[in-house]
Amino acid sequence: MDHLEYCAALEKEIDRFATALDVVAPDAMVPGCPGWTVTDLAHHLGTVHRWAEHLVRLRAKEWKASQSMDLSDGPPTSGWIREGGAQLLATLRESDPTAPMWAWGPDQRVGWWSRRQLHETLVHRMDVELASGRSGDAEVGIVTDAIDEFLVNLNCAARFSPKVRELKGNGAVFGVNATNADFRRSIRLVPDGFELVDVAPTIDAELSGSAVELLLVLYRRVPLKSSQLVTSGNHDLVNFWIDHSALE
Repeated sequence: MDHLEYCAALEKEIDRFATALDVVAPDAMVPGCPGWTVTDLAHHLGTVHRWAEHLVRLRAKEWKASQSMDLSDGPPTSGWIREGGAQLLATLRESDPTAPMWAWGPDQRVGWWSRRQLHETLVHRMDVELASGRSGDAEVGIVTDAIDEFLVNLNCAARFSPKVRELKGNGAVFGVNATNADFRRSIRLVPDGFELVDVAPTIDAELSGSAVELLLVLYRRVPLKSSQLVTSGNHDLVNFWIDHSALE
């Protein structure tokens, strides 16, 4: 997907989140975000959209706290979500995706933000649907891209997700395999962290199943034991990865 395709998919996800928000109780608990209500989730996503828009509009050269931006603080209704989402989309679409700027991931360009905001919104849209008792779904191609983006950015997330720093090992390889798509990724745990590998001669442990379930389990939205995913090889390695790889 290119920058404008990410924006188009993001527009759909913003609409789906706002629509889902209108049919769930504001005080319903969000299973994938312990301690959060639907109102907390909506406030978080609306703030993230506005924060990202501000950074992209200014081509920020460094991290800047949302609290310093004088952003709209709600109330976190579907209208507020749509308003912030429209502002974000307009700024992204008007921007050169190759323009350099700060990002918390490895790709320090505007285009990183269109991809990140799509998948941020996708996962949180699934969150609000799970809170209403529905199971999240999405296009397989977008879901596998979300898994890939998660793995590509994860090393950088160690700055704000301390457990990621513990993802180390002595060469063991963990794999994920979306059986309903042509998608497979392998990660080697090494003494100073982990790395994505294109070809792994051996896989010590692999998590296999539908792309949506892989995404929800990797993001710790659904417990592995409650999913239909299949674990092969070293189960302890799979559990270690899931326990330490969440974005916090």
